[in-house]
Amino acid sequence: IGNYKVSRDGRWVAWAEDTVGRNQFVLRIKDLATGAVLPDTAANISGSLAWANDGQTLFYGGKDEVTLRADRVFRHTLGGTHDLVHLEADASYYVGVGSTKSHRYIAIGMSSTTNSEYRLIDANDPTAAPRVFVARSKDHLCSVDHLGDRFVMRTNHDAKNFRIVEVPVGREEDRAAWIDIIPHRADTLVEDVALYDRFLAASVRRGGLRKVQVLPEGAPAFFIDAQDAAYVMTVYDTPDPAATRVRYVYDSLTQPSSVYELDLTTKARTLLKQQPVPTYDPTLYTSAYLHATAVDGTQVPISVVYRKDTRLDGTAPLLVYGYGSYGISIEPSFGASRVSLLDRGWVYAIAHIRGGQEMGRSWYEDGKLQNKLNTFTDFIAATEHLVAHKYGARDQVFAMGGSAGGLLVGTVANLRPDLYRGIVSFVPFVDVVTTMLDESIPLTTNEYDEWGNPTADKAAYDYMLAYSPYDNIAAKDYPSIYVRTGLWDSQVQYFEPAKWIARLRATKRDANPVLLDTNMSAGHGGASGRFDALKEVARAYAFLIATRERPDRRALH
Repeated sequence: IGNYKVSRDGRWVAWAEDTVGRNQFVLRIKDLATGAVLPDTAANISGSLAWANDGQTLFYGGKDEVTLRADRVFRHTLGGTHDLVHLEADASYYVGVGSTKSHRYIAIGMSSTTNSEYRLIDANDPTAAPRVFVARSKDHLCSVDHLGDRFVMRTNHDAKNFRIVEVPVGREEDRAAWIDIIPHRADTLVEDVALYDRFLAASVRRGGLRKVQVLPEGAPAFFIDAQDAAYVMTVYDTPDPAATRVRYVYDSLTQPSSVYELDLTTKARTLLKQQPVPTYDPTLYTSAYLHATAVDGTQVPISVVYRKDTRLDGTAPLLVYGYGSYGISIEPSFGASRVSLLDRGWVYAIAHIRGGQEMGRSWYEDGKLQNKLNTFTDFIAATEHLVAHKYGARDQVFAMGGSAGGLLVGTVANLRPDLYRGIVSFVPFVDVVTTMLDESIPLTTNEYDEWGNPTADKAAYDYMLAYSPYDNIAAKDYPSIYVRTGLWDSQVQYFEPAKWIARLRATKRDANPVLLDTNMSAGHGGASGRFDALKEVARAYAFLIATRERPDRRALH
């Protein structure tokens, strides 16, 4: 299920359904009064959905048949036609549709890596033509919401780390008229905002960790307290604008995900729900928040978790996880399946490397395009720091990453194979140059501002060729490697890891195993269904444990 939306009158639910894992969803609609599924349907939709206020009109996103880029929005009246509302001609943009908090507008959002545009439709007049709210312009990223009589926007205009502004009606393009609600701060990245009648709450990132800032009407702003060294806190946007409590989600490397509400008047905190984890005792585990020094002197954050009875004397097996792309921050959140390793004496670490956005927008910009090598050297520096400070045994260090994190560990395997005993790589993006040269492949044209355009820019071609995992395999010793892919993957095609594995096997000198595990009925996200997904985790962990228990065969060639 990619997404679902219930009409405002509670009569209908629309959802996006994918049965093969290729993110080509099919639209379904059910009558909640009778339980009947309507014959109204559409294929190859993106999953974004929004109901108009008449309870009869549904807006949904569609995809290009070849590239699978979400590039269009349709309007469908129950029992009626499917009418194209917007088609995006620029291949660097993705398109989605939603509704504002006020339910006054249907919002069509268009976004590329560096630009955004929003168009609005009156939700009470769903056949009206979309009007441009904020036109796209170079390097301007934004998101918009509406409540009461005001528009509120998150924008990076004159604000590298974003700010929250009120936009006077009719003056959307007059940027001098925008009024700061949360001003720009060099040390704080504003990530999201939830609007209410009496307060505003924002998810912001400071010092590498996500926090919740609350701005009550007529009272000073404040941050909600946290109790762990490494944690993540996120505003939960509830639908009632008249709410007087802030709802947020909190978890850490040792605390299961918990939903809290904070009363704005009394400041009393109430636990609404916590993820149940049978037999888990959080008092047996502890976490730390460290910093490694990168090759250029930059301090790279690391989140670490382990059992309190695990000795930090350089004898424990160590698993280091990383991602480092698209400005996606990897949160120090709880993982129930991870406890299986911790109880076996493993130490688990997350390297918050450049290319993510943990330390602000500059952290992302310093890990993409011609700065991409920082992502890989940061991960190596983090690993070396952990080993030097006795968090793991020098000969029992493992690396793990997926998708663009697969690119990370694939590159690191070429740069420093001696540093790792084993590598786990999920749906890895490893044939960088070939993929970025092929405009028919999903994601390629949208990601020129992430990796570069090797067709139009020789410098970009040469730079990515210098780190692409597939293109830099050499006749040398490698660690043991486990790779998982999905036949239906639309984001990283299955043949990328297959090619990479084939060349590794043909070229490397050692006798360590290189394993390819292909799920013939899954896509980029792996197996669906709770138990099938857990089985995939178990296979990866079995590889880690078995590799640790067997001799390193780099000397046997």
